[in-house]
Order: sequence, then structure tokens, then C-alpha cells
Amino acid sequence: MVTRPRRLRVVGSGGRHATTSLGDVRPTESDLLRWSEALAGIARTGLGFTESLYERERFEEVLHVAADMRVVAGLVPDGSDAGAVVEEWLATVGQGVAGYVTPKVAVGAIVGNDEGKILLVQRGDSGIWLYPTGWADVGYSAAEVVVKEVAEETGIDVEVVGLLAVLDGLRMGFTRVPMYSLVFQCRAIGGTLAAHPLECADVGWFAEDELPWPLAGASQWKSWAFGALRGEDVGIMWDRPRTPVWRAHDDGTDSL
Repeated sequence: MVTRPRRLRVVGSGGRHATTSLGDVRPTESDLLRWSEALAGIARTGLGFTESLYERERFEEVLHVAADMRVVAGLVPDGSDAGAVVEEWLATVGQGVAGYVTPKVAVGAIVGNDEGKILLVQRGDSGIWLYPTGWADVGYSAAEVVVKEVAEETGIDVEVVGLLAVLDGLRMGFTRVPMYSLVFQCRAIGGTLAAHPLECADVGWFAEDELPWPLAGASQWKSWAFGALRGEDVGIMWDRPRTPVWRAHDDGTDSL
């Protein structure tokens, strides 16, 4: 925990560095998660590019520190420990460019019908409702993955209207895998509702005042999603840079 004033070096424009006093601000669970993932990403990338035994040992030590941060924050599955987290990270290390750790890419679809209702799916694993989502597949553009994912999860055929959001999964509260989520607005053009037998427990169309429960992150996306379906110009939602970029807390407004 941070117990005394410290100085943070932040890279500015042109490669210059500025310092910001942290005071006695104590890190939150969100901070610990972000720092843990950042350290783990740096260490795994280093392991992917170095052939030095000394450097490999140092990077593995960094992974252990990052894993300890996750454990302290309570962000590991029940029955797991720091060693298991490190082993999971090490299993993802590649070589060269393949070893450069970056966020994964996911896609989401805000699908509307002629009645102004939104298409939602209930996840088979958690029972939580959300708009259709999925990992991006190699060989498809992001918009093509959206069309494919919606058809597979819901049985509904769609056309893509446009991009609605580019969001950082960590800032949205997803703790399992660092990712960027590309959310597209879509229009239903055919098909028949049919939940994917393995991934989805249920699927349906819902009006804004009749949304199912439990519903993931509705406070973050409901207003702009239904605004877009009504034809309003909601723009593109994206995560505004924090100030300072590395240390600042979210205030709930920087994605709007």
C-alpha cells in the first residue's frame, strides 16, 4: 500500500516526462488489477524476446510480484494461488513478435428490430444477460465477426450500421482477460430466435423498460444503446485518457 508521498513519471508528448505527486492515495482493487496486468504483460513480452537466462529469471520474478498483487486484491479464482496464476501466464508466452503481449479483441452487437427492442442473450455459464459478444476470429474483419457471432448466438441475421464504441475491458470491470471491445450497431434483417445450445441459456428481444435481470453493465451502455436504436446521434464511445495516464482513477465520465 502507498503510505508516503511518491513521484510518478509519466511520458508526455515528444517523449518528455512529467512528474505527478501521488500523495497518500491508496490504490484501489481496479489499480491493483491494472498494475498486475501491466507488469505481467511487460514480463511475458520480455520472456518472448530474450534468450538471456539472467533476464528470464528476472522477468519470471516480475510475474510472481504481479501474481501476488492479484491475490492480495482477491482477483483469483477460488482455490487458486499466485503460483497457479504465474503458470497460466507462462503458458501464454510466445517467441519474437508472437510473444508481444497485447489486449485481446472482442466484438459486441447492439441489435435493434422494427419495434425498437434490443437483442440480448443470457450466458450459459453465468446466467447473466448482455448484448451478443464474442472474441474476434482470424480471417474476418471486426464487422464480419459481428454478423457471424449474432447469427451463431441468436439465430438472427443482421446488417452492420456502424461502430458505436471502442472500450478497454479493464476499465469496464472485466478481470479475466485484458481486452479491447469493439461494439457495433446492427439492424435485424431476418432469421429466427434460437439460442446457441452451448453458449447461451436464452435469447430474446427486450424494450428499454422491460430489460431482464441480472443484466451486465446496463448503467454503462443502456442509454446510448437505445439512443442509437432510436436514431439519435450518440457518437462513438471511447475511453478518454486519464490524467495522469498511469495513476489516475476513473470518475465514471471519461467514456462518455
